[in-house]
Amino acid sequence: MDSRQPLDARASALMLALCLVWSLQQILLKATADAIAPTLQIALRSGTAAVLVWLFMRWRGMRVQWSDGNWRAGVLVGVLFAFEYLLVGESLNHTSAAHVVVFLYSAPVFAALGLHWKLPSERLAAPQWLGIVLAFAGIALAFLGGGQAAQGAAAASLLGDLMALGAGAAWGATTVVIRSTRLSALPAAQTLLYQLVVAFLLLLPAAWLLGQTRFEPTPLAWAGLAFQSVLVCFVSFLVWFWLLTRYLASRLGVFSFMTPIFGVVMGAWLLNEPIEPNFLAGALMVLAGVLLVSGHGWLRSLRRRA
Repeated sequence: MDSRQPLDARASALMLALCLVWSLQQILLKATADAIAPTLQIALRSGTAAVLVWLFMRWRGMRVQWSDGNWRAGVLVGVLFAFEYLLVGESLNHTSAAHVVVFLYSAPVFAALGLHWKLPSERLAAPQWLGIVLAFAGIALAFLGGGQAAQGAAAASLLGDLMALGAGAAWGATTVVIRSTRLSALPAAQTLLYQLVVAFLLLLPAAWLLGQTRFEPTPLAWAGLAFQSVLVCFVSFLVWFWLLTRYLASRLGVFSFMTPIFGVVMGAWLLNEPIEPNFLAGALMVLAGVLLVSGHGWLRSLRRRA
């Protein structure tokens, strides 16, 4: 029997804080791209955060468990994690941070589809299927954004959008693996350590192979790297995986729809990114679909109380 529970006040507050932090993730990667290549920055932040997580585990007296074979699933989620952020890093070279954050946070839809197939406790109801249809219709509409741009720029933006959507699918697959294997019973720190170590080992050579090794040690570059390493990769991800072990994964997405909203607003505000009408309409459809999928239980409880 699944002991995970719907969101309570504590989980809701933590998810809102995570959304605020995550909304700045792609914005800062884009803002510091001239000083430090996004793929290289993601690799370096993964390695730095891995050391922080290892120190945290030592401080708490936690040991990495190898004998039970969990490392195999750990390596798998690490590969998915690395692939997700490889796509994120490369997509930022082709499209706007706002586009990346919206398509990346389609992940709850992909996770819900996978969990529907894997776990009886996460079967999708009719409104959730409607949300999935709405989300994918919104993705199709969002791909039509920027139609007035030059043909070459539009093609590059479409490539970046597709990469960001692939990153969202990889994130969703990571959630499914964590929830449907023995990783769900491990301490969140160990699951996170698996991901960070594998990501560092894969993304550092990937940055070199892709020619993404630019690093100018400016104050902005160091500040961005510190934010990404400590607050995003260490604190926020540790909290996220802790939440996954205690609450229903499909319910955790009820607040995650705030992250793309924050990301689009901050992209326009801090980076002066244009917001195309088609993209905005599609993004709203995606967010509505994510809300229907992830917040079905919450919306149903609100309707009962009403």
